[in-house]
Amino acid sequence: MFGKKQRQAAQAQIDAANAAAQAAMNGNIPPVSAANQAAAQDAMAQQRALGIDTAAFGGPSNAPVADDDPIFADIDGISLQHYAWIAKLSQKAGVTDESGMREVAAQNGIDPDQYMRGANGWTARMGQSMAVGQKFRQYFDQY
Repeated sequence: MFGKKQRQAAQAQIDAANAAAQAAMNGNIPPVSAANQAAAQDAMAQQRALGIDTAAFGGPSNAPVADDDPIFADIDGISLQHYAWIAKLSQKAGVTDESGMREVAAQNGIDPDQYMRGANGWTARMGQSMAVGQKFRQYFDQY
């Protein structure tokens, strides 16, 4: 099966992905350099080459996902792009809690309850697939 070092490395990546998803939900998203993003993608490719899917360890899957995969479908009318946009606006405004994100959503014409249902759903999907988190990051960095 897997050696101790492989399990530890996979668990460290799972922990980092879960922490990043929680930070995204709270609007606390630090800048990511292109080099760090490339390194993360390389690490996932190496895991896949070894036949390691971090989902087997309880974390998000590192399997590739097509852009038209249902995992990217809107959640209660909130697209991943909308989620990233409000998260970025929240970060710029110094918002660090749910009530602040609700307010930012409302100020930008999005029903706060609908936004939070979408945000919670997107956070859950990031916990299922690293591809969702990567796509979120691409959108987040555009705003």
